[in-house]
Amino acid sequence: MSSATDAPAAQPRSLALLTDLYELTMACGYWKSGTTDKEAVFHLLFRKPPFNGGFTLACGLAAAIDYLRDFHFDDTDIEYLSTIPGRDKKPIFEPAFVDYLRKLRFTCDVDAMPEGTVVFPQEPLLRVQGPILEAQIVETALLNFLNFQSLIATKAARICLAARGEPVMEFGLRRAQGLDGGLTASRAAFIGGCAGTSNLMAGKVYGIPVAGTHAHCWVMSFDSELEAFGAYAKALPTYCAFLVDTYDSLAGVRHAVEIGRRLRQQGYELAGIRLDSGDLAFLSIEARRILDEAGFKDTAILGSNDLDERLIDSLKEQGATINQWGVGTRLVTGHPQAALGCVYKLSAIRRQGGAWEHKVKLSEQAAKITNPGILQVRRFRSPTEFLGDAIYDLSRPLPPAFTVVDPLDLTRRKHFARDALHEDLLVPIFRRGQLVYRPPALEETRERVRQQLAMLHPGIKRFVNPHQYPAGLELSLHDFKTRLVLQARGEV
Repeated sequence: MSSATDAPAAQPRSLALLTDLYELTMACGYWKSGTTDKEAVFHLLFRKPPFNGGFTLACGLAAAIDYLRDFHFDDTDIEYLSTIPGRDKKPIFEPAFVDYLRKLRFTCDVDAMPEGTVVFPQEPLLRVQGPILEAQIVETALLNFLNFQSLIATKAARICLAARGEPVMEFGLRRAQGLDGGLTASRAAFIGGCAGTSNLMAGKVYGIPVAGTHAHCWVMSFDSELEAFGAYAKALPTYCAFLVDTYDSLAGVRHAVEIGRRLRQQGYELAGIRLDSGDLAFLSIEARRILDEAGFKDTAILGSNDLDERLIDSLKEQGATINQWGVGTRLVTGHPQAALGCVYKLSAIRRQGGAWEHKVKLSEQAAKITNPGILQVRRFRSPTEFLGDAIYDLSRPLPPAFTVVDPLDLTRRKHFARDALHEDLLVPIFRRGQLVYRPPALEETRERVRQQLAMLHPGIKRFVNPHQYPAGLELSLHDFKTRLVLQARGEV
């Protein structure tokens, strides 16, 4: 056994152990009790939008697809599982069960919202239907993939909305949550609307445009700021943007102008300057004046320094002349929210070939009472705007018309004719473990985000007290759920 201080091993060939122990103890329980043939339905959803916002973006499906398509326990996984001790110091998993896992492959059906879809509380981002052991065992990994990437894509979308069409660069790798956190955050941020990243690995792996300037240490390594800028321009004349706030920001802008004139004499242009500290509103206005008066009206001003959507929105209101934004820590960490809080809940179960038994989990908190059935989300729309979403049960007859009931406020309802313009949001991804979905290119997903956000009422996208989008249970499902809850509580 390697110690915690050993150098990390290469990435494992199998991701089957990207899970919690209790998934495998439950799997062992299903196997021992002879219930592995039971068919179950699980839904992955969240209960509250992040950042006190009005919408969330679904993201992370591509990683889930890769994981499920190659799901297996390799020899090293099996060897490790054979050694996990119980309280009696003997292996907790018997050899026959471990051998069962060795042969296990994923054979469930999966339906999910395409990446870049706007989604709301209680709506399933993903549904898994199939043998209960298989559907259970993938829970933790699916939550890991969709929780984080949906959080970061949503944060990126909010930041890009605040920037009002101006490019946002993701600069967060050095503050991200580890290697995978940095890589997947860059991907999710790009889907959410960022124009590029400083992360070269993300550029290589995902084809995301990369960008960057230089650090303060570059300037400090020379005898003067002017000398530092000159040396940088000589090294990279076609990619020349200066960080101007090492000593005095406005003096730095003037030094950038001086080097910009030299570049022009050589047939190049000063691409931009970056402000990374101080009063960004005041400094950007003054920097713009200096640049414009010197004839550098096309030179960009990039702002950074612990920015997020609220700070960018404030700077825009103050008249800041920043036209490119570098956002790092508060983007890739999802500041100030550590996690989206997705959950994965059982909603129906049956013996092979039998009738579905609908399931609800009770709670003292209404938001935590689960929804029964095989759930789908129907989104009603006009040609220019999303109007409301109804969560309905595929195992029950469609109603003649849809009435949407807010699960937390029964008086909030919205009515739609059955033939109203609509689309069902969960689409087939796997059938009997076989991939039936073509994952779109990243640019297609980014375009989906743009189109989806354009269909939301502006009030839903505001940062303070956003309007609540009409989303909830279809009325007959709501009434059915209520009966199940009352029965479970012994009140009927």
